[in-house]
Amino acid sequence: MGKEASRKLIAQNKKAHFNYFLSDFLECGIALKGTEIKSLRVKGCSILDSYIVIRNEQAEIINMNIPSYDQGNIFNHDPQRTRRLLLHKKEIRWFAEKADRGGFTIVPTQVYFSKGKAKVEIALAKGK
Repeated sequence: MGKEASRKLIAQNKKAHFNYFLSDFLECGIALKGTEIKSLRVKGCSILDSYIVIRNEQAEIINMNIPSYDQGNIFNHDPQRTRRLLLHKKEIRWFAEKADRGGFTIVPTQVYFSKGKAKVEIALAKGK
């Protein structure tokens, strides 16, 4: 069974492929809270205007929209909150260096389930 066979695509950022030259793709996890994983399974998400910033040696995804879960309660999540990406320190430093010195932007290209876990594929982007 190949790598692609175990993936269930949730969202794709076609705008990134159109506006940027993409390179150095990397799969990483997302730190989700409460009802976010249930909402991802039911409604999906939007990463159209999302981007990744690195602050305090942590990678964070900005503007990723995961809609509120209908069966949630008062502890439902904020749909636009900043979410932490799960990467190794070495990978974070490498991406930070490329973004600072190389003039690259870090963008999410896909959100998908891999073996039941929510994953984000990120890439270095250079404007066309």
